[in-house]
Order: sequence, then structure tokens, then C-alpha cells
Amino acid sequence: MTTTVQSVEHLHARPAWDCLVCNQPWPCANAKTNLLSEFRGFPSVLAIYLNGQMYDALHDLTSHGELTPADLYERFISWARVN
Repeated sequence: MTTTVQSVEHLHARPAWDCLVCNQPWPCANAKTNLLSEFRGFPSVLAIYLNGQMYDALHDLTSHGELTPADLYERFISWARVN
């Protein structure tokens, strides 16, 4: 008997930028863990990726005249800083 473990990717759904799996604001806690693991050793590449994602989210979340969300930096960038 063979058992297969399915990997679940916590990706964003546009234009709301909520996680497809857990419906939390993306990047959710699981996405952050996965991204830190995936980009381990390449923090500048992670920063570039997250900046691009943040600006895509900014565009999506304000495209119909909504105010800019105040938490975008904290949500996308601040947690990935290397100390």
C-alpha cells in the first residue's frame, strides 16, 4: 500500500489577495513559513519578490477607488527582513 501526502500551497487569490487555502490575508502564516524556507539563503530575492507582490496587491486593492490599505508594508515586507 502506498500513501501519498499532498502538498497544499498557500497562494493568493486576486484581486482580494486572500489565501486560496485558509482565506486569510496573503501572505498568511503558512505562506510566510513556506516563502522563508524557499528563499532561505536568498533574502534579497525574497525582498524583491515580496515588493513586486505588494505593488500588484496595491493595484488590485485600489483599482476601484478604494483607499490604500494601511498595513501593506507590514503584511508583505516587514516580516521578511533579515536582522
